[in-house]
Amino acid sequence: MLREKFTADLKTAMLAKDEAAVGTIRLIIAAMKQKDIDSRTAESRAGIDDTQILAMLQSMIKQRNESIEMYKKGNRQDLADKEAAEIKIIENYLPKQMGEDEIKAAVDAAIAAAGASGIKDMGKVMGALKSRYAGKMDFSKAGGIVKEKLAG
Repeated sequence: MLREKFTADLKTAMLAKDEAAVGTIRLIIAAMKQKDIDSRTAESRAGIDDTQILAMLQSMIKQRNESIEMYKKGNRQDLADKEAAEIKIIENYLPKQMGEDEIKAAVDAAIAAAGASGIKDMGKVMGALKSRYAGKMDFSKAGGIVKEKLAG
């Protein structure tokens, strides 16, 4: 589903001569193809599914946010603005992000479902959250909440 949307949006952006969108969508498609190649096995030639694509998109946003911080420290606002524009384009492909209260509720449910009792169970809880809320949740925020709840 997302694969077809990328291709259609690339064509639309090319016709509109939107260079920022064309470049960003090409980056997304290239990253997706690389993930497809990395996930191939002798038994399966299938590419990554939509859940994995959503996780890849979140990773791309995280990378760009880190780049923005570096560019700002280096007084390169032009490059920071370019990265911010790419983030906006990538976010168009992600579902609506969960709010703070929704994340806390999901963390509480995941802790209860996993039977987590201490910080040593953080991996189980995070794994459950990632499998259920890929593309919808900021996992850096969720990780802090999980750590806080399991430590306390």
